[in-house]
Amino acid sequence: MNRLIYESREAAEVNKVVLDDLPGGPDAFELAAKFCYGIAVDLTASNISGLRCAAEYMEMTEDLEEGNLIFKTEAFLSYVVLSSWRDSIVVLKNCEKLSPWAENLQIVRRCSESIAWKACANPKGIRWAYTGKVPPKVSSPKWTDSSSSPSRNQQPVPPDWWFEDVSILRTDHFVRVITAIKVKGMRFELIGAAIMHYATKWLPGMIKDGGGIHEGSNNSDFSGSGGSSYNNNSSSNWKGGLHMIIAGGTTTNKDDPLAPSVQSKDQRMIVESLISIIPPQKDSVSCSFLLKLLRMANMLRVAPALVTELEKRVGMQFEQATLADLLIPSYNNNNNVRGGGDSTATTTTTTTMYDVDLVQRLLEHFLVQEQTAESSSPSRQSFSEKHGNMYDGMAAQRGGGNNHPSAKMRVARLVDSYLTEVARDRNLSLTKFQVLAEALPESARTCDDGLYRAIDSYLKVLA
Repeated sequence: MNRLIYESREAAEVNKVVLDDLPGGPDAFELAAKFCYGIAVDLTASNISGLRCAAEYMEMTEDLEEGNLIFKTEAFLSYVVLSSWRDSIVVLKNCEKLSPWAENLQIVRRCSESIAWKACANPKGIRWAYTGKVPPKVSSPKWTDSSSSPSRNQQPVPPDWWFEDVSILRTDHFVRVITAIKVKGMRFELIGAAIMHYATKWLPGMIKDGGGIHEGSNNSDFSGSGGSSYNNNSSSNWKGGLHMIIAGGTTTNKDDPLAPSVQSKDQRMIVESLISIIPPQKDSVSCSFLLKLLRMANMLRVAPALVTELEKRVGMQFEQATLADLLIPSYNNNNNVRGGGDSTATTTTTTTMYDVDLVQRLLEHFLVQEQTAESSSPSRQSFSEKHGNMYDGMAAQRGGGNNHPSAKMRVARLVDSYLTEVARDRNLSLTKFQVLAEALPESARTCDDGLYRAIDSYLKVLA
């Protein structure tokens, strides 16, 4: 403060110093001023991040006085916040308004790693305590000594207990947490499930048929299995479990609402971020989720490289798709072709109702993946290819059908159903219909009835 006053000594009026860039704002400045005058200051998870950044801004170091505010706030962060699951979440949430100070002071990194470590910890070291009213609906974790004997009535901790808590974080901080969790070796299925949970929270179109984009989310009340409860009216419950008095007295500081409100302009960034952190392993997320994400990516015009990567991921699990998943509207086909598929799509002057070119590319990615798998294990695949059709024919003659169809057979049925649906579109060209119908090898279809139905539907529309 003395330096700022000294630097402005030549101004006409020096009795006013403007600190419009002070991190933490007026609340953090008030706490710092109370600390300077020896007034009681209560450090909590709700105010510690802003106060730590404000102390750095005002250079309240040990060079001026032993036990200054930087030292006090660092001690609280290291020994109190980072040892608590709740406090780590609250502090990381509050860091959203403190960029770039919180990032430069490593608060974001330390909280992200603390959350990741606790999410990957042995569930036996967590005592599950219910915080809601009777009957308990929402649960919250408490850390306890793993050597202590568990209560007889203690309920087992579900593996997804941390999903709801981390879903309140801003996308870039959520990415930091998931990245740290990956490094610590959590199972990819759990990581994928957490990403899907986050997407349904922040992208309302992910849980609605048609994948519409909403201007914002009204989900101000969060509750779910294995997570804490957050709502605008009970944010006081999220001040953290431990406090440290560094002087005397108390101060109140209203918490920010923890409910998400996403504008459509931010959803593109969310989609791009989620695509980039999906684990590379097959089945880490469902094929239905990937296709819904792909639908939104095309609508929001996500970066082409990410869309191509997402299409390849769908190709890895294409046999799991359903007809409803594939009925993706055509968002300006002529300007949205990203390579692959039928080259004639770029020269058409009409737009189909559904994005047939996209399905063609997904099918091509699937066939490439299948070809790669067959070449990597020729002995196993050759037996399936040589004898699979014979067994299918025998089962069909007995009337039982094929109870365990191969991936190509399931995809063939899916493509035939898709062709039957899109054949009703008068704008669908014969070339596109034919290319998609002939994309699969003959061995993929044990019966051509589905393809004949699609051709019949197409001819009826042309008649």
